Amino acid sequence: MHSTLRPALAALALCACASAHAQKAGDDVVSLGWFHIMPQQSSQPLTTHVAPTPINTPLRLPSSFTSSGTGLASNKADTLGLVFSHFLTDNIAITSVAGVPPTFKIYGHGTIKPPGPAGALGSQDIGQAGVNPIVKSVRQWSPALLFQYYFASSTSKFRPFIGVGVSYNFFTNLELNPNFVQSTQQNLGAILAAGAGKPGQTRVEAKASSSWAPVFNAGAVYNINEHWGVTASVTYIPLKTTSSVIIKAADGTQLAVTQSELKADPIITYLALSYRF
Repeated sequence: MHSTLRPALAALALCACASAHAQKAGDDVVSLGWFHIMPQQSSQPLTTHVAPTPINTPLRLPSSFTSSGTGLASNKADTLGLVFSHFLTDNIAITSVAGVPPTFKIYGHGTIKPPGPAGALGSQDIGQAGVNPIVKSVRQWSPALLFQYYFASSTSKFRPFIGVGVSYNFFTNLELNPNFVQSTQQNLGAILAAGAGKPGQTRVEAKASSSWAPVFNAGAVYNINEHWGVTASVTYIPLKTTSSVIIKAADGTQLAVTQSELKADPIITYLALSYRF
C-alpha cells in the first residue's frame, strides 16, 4: 500500500469507528431499567370539612376544622422503567417516560379531634401502629414527556444530557387499612352519624387528586458499541396531591371529608441498558 494513503485510510477508519457510537438526528433509542423513587415530602395538617346542618347544629361543629400536629407521609419505592427517545437533531431528543407504576403506602401521624362537645365525645389517633399504614397500597401513574439536550458531539461515546418536561400524575387501586376504616367508623363516623340523625354503620372511602407537574432531568449515556449503551439519570418532580378521606352515612349521605395536601417532591434515579435503532 502506498505510504501516502495510509494516514487517509486510518483517519477514515477512526471516523467510522467514532460515528458508530453516536446518537444522531433521526435515531431512536429505547432503554429498560430500574427507577428508585425517593419522596422528599412534607404535609399540611389535616382539615375536616363537615356537612351542613343538622350535623353542625347539635354538635356545635364549625363548617371545617384543622387538627394541628397531623400529617401524612409515604415510603420509598422501586419499579421497572421504560424510556423511549427520538433524536430531532444530533443534540436534541424528545423523550417519553413510562414503566410499571409503583405502589406506595401512606402513613399518618397526630390526632384528629373535633372542637367543642364533639371532641369530648371522641377523637381519632391516626398515628397509632394498629391503623398504619392508613393506606395499605396505592398505585401511582406518572407518564412524562421531556425535551433533552445532549452535550458533546454526535460521535462521542460519553454524552451528558439535561432535560425538562411535564408529567401527568394520578392514582389508582387505593386500598385503605381495614383497621383504619374501623377506627374511623367508631370514633368520628359514629359521632357524625348521630348528629345527622343517620343511624347505622358509616362508610369510609378515600381518594387522591391528579395533577400536572414539571419534570427536571439530568444524566449521561455511555455508548458501548453501535447499538448498545448504558444510561443513568436523576429526575426531580415537584409533585403534590390532595388526599381525601370521606365519611358517609349508611344511606350514602356525605357527613365529612378530611383532606391534606401532601408534597411528595420525589427524586428519582434511573439506571438502564439502552438500544439504538
